[in-house]
Amino acid sequence: MINVVLYNPEIPHNTGNIMRTCVATNVRLHLIEPLGFSLDEKSVRRSGASYVNKTNYSIYSNWEDFVKKNKGKYYFSTRYGSHLPNDYDFSNTNDNIYLIFGAESSGIPKRILANHLENCIRLPMTKDVRSLNLSNVVAIMVYEVLRQQNYNDLYFEEPEELKGKDYLLL
Repeated sequence: MINVVLYNPEIPHNTGNIMRTCVATNVRLHLIEPLGFSLDEKSVRRSGASYVNKTNYSIYSNWEDFVKKNKGKYYFSTRYGSHLPNDYDFSNTNDNIYLIFGAESSGIPKRILANHLENCIRLPMTKDVRSLNLSNVVAIMVYEVLRQQNYNDLYFEEPEELKGKDYLLL
């Protein structure tokens, strides 16, 4: 199972977008407090485009609470990471994979990263940008894991109950 973990998320629009990504990809979301917003805020609902109620998520009081309740392989997204996403084999669909992302302003605390240096991932980018938007990084990482797992049970074509696979042919 693929899991996205947000450590102290601060921006409601990012979390709303991440919730939408989680629903679209059948990924579980874990939120570690403190949150910089309330989940019932209009901005979370707007960016989540009414998918908030469909999101499979849990909230934890702190990092220790999260670790105690979740066993699996932890991967940390950080600009200080020395590994690329494709350095890892995410292909085993039986693994509990946790993709962990830090607060928008400060990332994941050094005290946590120091114990997991072998699993710290950096997305390559130019020297002109400190980091990418959190919701973009989450989407990139989730889809890398899904790519290695052949996208699990996701639809490869537009479902018939929406516009259908032949929409462009009409």
